[in-house]
Amino acid sequence: MMKRFVMIIAVALLAASVFAATYSYKNNTYQKLADEYTKKAQQAMDAGYYDDAVEYSLKAEENAALSKAYIENMMVRGEAEETLKLAKNKLAWAEKIDAQNTFPMAYSSAKENLANAEYAFDEEEYKDATEYAKLVIAALEGVREVTPLPEFYIVRPWAETRDCYWNISGRPYIYNNPLLWENLYQANKDNMPRPGDPNLILPGMKMKVPSLTGEYRSGTYDPKKSYEPYGSENYKINR
Repeated sequence: MMKRFVMIIAVALLAASVFAATYSYKNNTYQKLADEYTKKAQQAMDAGYYDDAVEYSLKAEENAALSKAYIENMMVRGEAEETLKLAKNKLAWAEKIDAQNTFPMAYSSAKENLANAEYAFDEEEYKDATEYAKLVIAALEGVREVTPLPEFYIVRPWAETRDCYWNISGRPYIYNNPLLWENLYQANKDNMPRPGDPNLILPGMKMKVPSLTGEYRSGTYDPKKSYEPYGSENYKINR
């Protein structure tokens, strides 16, 4: 009988201490109770009150188990907090480089997953919060700063640039294909001196460059800027 008591108390002592030594957050209410009951069990054992020792040891074991669950939950929460922080920082960076326009699908996915992560965290579903936060980071993995293609082009003198609908359409930062010139003409003919004559465009005319495939365009063409060609992967992905 004595051996059984000693074994029960030994198990309780181990359960009460092992998780406190292994994890942080050990100074919790459950662990304090486990420690107190462990001391009482040892004192009762030393005094020969074996029934009390068993009762205290079982309470110590019970509270040690609760402490373990608490510690594990706090560790999962800590991981969720850290991953959420990374996700928020990543999204803030994406917004800074205008990803909502240049990579709208990736940005939209990231925003949705961040909302899900925050909701899950508030509901104390920390594992789900972590997974959603990881999806935010993954969605923005391919996002990078891209100079938007120009939305407008100022016509320059023919002698300097050979500007006409055909040539302008063929420029890489416009449509990269002269055969698409009619898109420019239809979008701008109402502002021409003779709308029915696509050959008559005048220097200084602010030409609208309509989007053809959902590509984001902004600002007026600036020869000092470097534009990636229309149709390149940077203007296709995540759209």
